[in-house]
Amino acid sequence: MRDPDSEADDGLIVFEAGADAGGLRLDQWLTRELGGDYSRSRIQALIRQGAVSIGGVPVTETKRKLAPGDSVQVALPEAEPPEPEGEDIPLDILYEDAELIVVNKPPGLVVHPGAGNWSGTLVNALIHHCGDSLSGIGGVKRPGIVHRLDKDTSGVMVAAKTDRAHHALSRAFADHGLSGELERAYVALVWGAPPNKSGTIDAPLGRAADRVKRAVVPEGRNDARHAVTRYTVLEHFEPKPDNTATASLVECRLETGRTHQIRVHMAHIHHPVVGDQDYGMAFRTKANRLPEPLKTMTKDFPRQALHAKLLAFAHPVTGEIMRFEADMPADMQALVVAFRKL
Repeated sequence: MRDPDSEADDGLIVFEAGADAGGLRLDQWLTRELGGDYSRSRIQALIRQGAVSIGGVPVTETKRKLAPGDSVQVALPEAEPPEPEGEDIPLDILYEDAELIVVNKPPGLVVHPGAGNWSGTLVNALIHHCGDSLSGIGGVKRPGIVHRLDKDTSGVMVAAKTDRAHHALSRAFADHGLSGELERAYVALVWGAPPNKSGTIDAPLGRAADRVKRAVVPEGRNDARHAVTRYTVLEHFEPKPDNTATASLVECRLETGRTHQIRVHMAHIHHPVVGDQDYGMAFRTKANRLPEPLKTMTKDFPRQALHAKLLAFAHPVTGEIMRFEADMPADMQALVVAFRKL
C-alpha cells in the first residue's frame, strides 16, 4: 500500500507491505504496487541499482521475501526526455550527402537509445553531426535507422537523412535485397573448423527462454522467422600438435536480417563467434588450450569478434549502386594476427 503523503519532490515513494505481502518476492510485489507504471524487468533493475530500501536499508536482491508491515522506499528516477538529444561523439564517416550518411560503427557503441542506454548512442551522434541537414523522418528531425548492428559488433551502417531516403532504404532492407540491390557481408572469428569450405545455414529464429536472446526454433512455431546465412571459410588456423583448440575466419552473407542472426546460426552449427558472451559461453574454456600470449588475448577479448565489412545498396534518389567497405577494428585485427601465429 502506497503512503499518500510519502511522495517527495526527489521521487522517493514509500510503501507499507500489507498482510497479503507476506512471503512475496520484492520485485513481484513492487510491480503490482506500482500499478503497471513500471515493468517487472525495470523494477528488478532499480532493485539491483540500490534504488529500493526496506526499513531504510538498501536491498539489491530481487528475490528478497517481504513480511507484513515492511516499509519499502523506492527512489524513482526522473523521466528521460522523450526525444534523443544530439551529442558530440566522434564518427568515422565513409560517405555523406543530402539524403543519407554511411558510417563505420566502432564496437561498444549502441545504435539507438533504449532502456539503459538513453544517451551516448549512434543516433545521438548523428543528430549532433547532421544538425539542420536532417530534413526530418516522420516530421521529426532525426536520422532514419533502417538496420542495426549489435552494440559490440563493428562495421558499415547507413542511416537516412530524409523521409524519401528512409522509405526507399527501409524497403530494400525489409525484403533483404530480393527486389533490388542490397549486399551485406560480415567477417567473424569462430571456434573450430566448419566441415566444408562454404555452406548455407537455413534455420528459423525465434525468441529464446531469455527473451533478449534468439534461438533456432521449429519452423511451425508462432514466432519462427525465416533466416538464411551463407558462410565461406577465409582462413583456418591450424594449431601446433600440443594444442587442440582451433579457430577459423569466416565471411558471412545474409539473405535475411534477423536479430543476432550470424551469432545464433554459427553457434547452431557448433562454431560460435569467439568472445560471444551470449551464444558462445560453452566454448569459453577452449581458450585455455591456446599458447600464450594468445590464450590471455582470447580470454580477455571483451566482445564477439564480428565485423560488418561490406554494405552495398542502390542510392534512394539517383539509383547509383553505392558500395562501402571497412577494415576490421584494431582489436579484432590483433586477435586474428595472433591466431595466424599458431
